[in-house]
Parts: sequence; structure tokens; C-alpha cells
Amino acid sequence: MSAMRIIRRRKALVTGAAAGIGRAIALALAREGADLFLIDIDAEKLEAVAREARALGVTAIADICDLSDAAQISAAAERLAAAWGGLDILINNAGVTWYGPTETMTPAHWQRILAVNLLAPVQLFAELLPLLAAAEEAHVLNVCSMFGVAPWRKAAAYQTSKYGLVGFTAALRAEFEREDFGVTALCPGFVDTALLDGKANDRAAPAWISTTPETVARKAIGAIRRKRGLVLVTPAAHVYWRVARFAPRLTDWLLREGWRRRGRM
Repeated sequence: MSAMRIIRRRKALVTGAAAGIGRAIALALAREGADLFLIDIDAEKLEAVAREARALGVTAIADICDLSDAAQISAAAERLAAAWGGLDILINNAGVTWYGPTETMTPAHWQRILAVNLLAPVQLFAELLPLLAAAEEAHVLNVCSMFGVAPWRKAAAYQTSKYGLVGFTAALRAEFEREDFGVTALCPGFVDTALLDGKANDRAAPAWISTTPETVARKAIGAIRRKRGLVLVTPAAHVYWRVARFAPRLTDWLLREGWRRRGRM
């Protein structure tokens, strides 16, 4: 099985690049010598990341795009094609969430989470596939989640989107994976980012099961180099995934009774 050993001079698109995992992956790619097309809705932070990348000696384009808007996604894809005429690496990282009882979620919560987390990666892949297919080597990496392979409480829309993204990635790998085309589902567990910021998202994960965006970025680069299919980032993610697969009744008890008795989540 071939792999993308050399990232230098590749052209990479990273969504959600203004902060957190997206920023870390973008800068990791820049250190490898890849040129970057960075997408986010936060113009100021995105430009700051682009400047950091340029200081590493690569080209970095900051493109403002609301990934919940299909028309804006199409426009961004057109801008990338006009600027570069090609693409080697697609990183679908952008994500939003909402933590709380499912019955308190509004239709707007559901629509935005599904649009950004699932429909945007689908659309970007579909619109950029001609460029990826024409590349000497290409790789698609979708940043999914541990909660796209194992259940959790009070995150129904987020889980729906991430289970969908894991399934979408598996389907792409089955159809497109070949010697010069890789597809990865990268599944972090808890990461020290601002993803859970917000009034309804006031729960912080214990430090001992969390990891850093930089660790996730290193795993992403390794997955691209080795053309990995499914990557769980942390030991906690590996353990919980296996428990959910091989001991579903224990998982049910933990979710229904265990956390309740501890007064958490």
C-alpha cells in the first residue's frame, strides 16, 4: 500500500482552521511544507493562523466561509480552484456542538450542527473530487469523533452528525481508496478546545482523559503518511470504543446509571 510520504509542496484545504484542532493541523501541515487554503467563519483568528503559516515559508490563503451555507461552500470551492487549479489534501475539520437534554434543542440547533459537521464535508468532497482525483497523490481526512463510534448522553445532534461522518468516510474509503488516494476517519476523544464553549456547554472533561490539539494534529499527519483508515487518538477513546463494541450492556449501564450516580454529564 502506497502512502503520501512527502507532504512538502502539496496543496491542502483545512476547514475550521482559526482555532483548536484545525489550527493545529494547519500549522503541522505548514511545518511539513504544504501550502494552505484555510476556511473559517472567524476572519480575525483565521488571518492570524495564515500569518503563522506564512512565517513557516508556505503559501496560506485565508478564506471566510460559513459552512452552514451551501452557496458559500460552493463559492469557496470555486475560489480554491481559481487560485490553485488543484488540491492534494482535504481536511474536513470544522465542527460545532450543543450539550444538553435533547428535548431542549431547537430545530436551528439541529440544522446548524448537521450542516456544519456532516453536510459541509459531503459537499466539499463532492465539489473538490475532480481536483483530488487529478492529483498525483491525494488524501481526504475527516475529523470525526470518538462519539461517532460510541454513544454518549445529551449530545444527540452532535452524535448524529459524527456517526454520519464516520459512515461517509468509510463509504469513501471503500469506493475511492487506492494506491494514490487515501481516506481517513480521525476520531479524537476529549480535546482541550473551545468546542464546548457556550451557555449550554458548561461541562469540562477531566484532564486525565483529554488531549491537546497538537497531539491530534500529529496523529493526523501520521494518518496521511500511513494512509490509515480509522484512527482513534487517545487511550481513553480506544478503551471506550472497545467497551461500546464488546460490552454494550456495560456501556448502557454507564450511560444510564454510572454517570447519574456520580452526578456528572
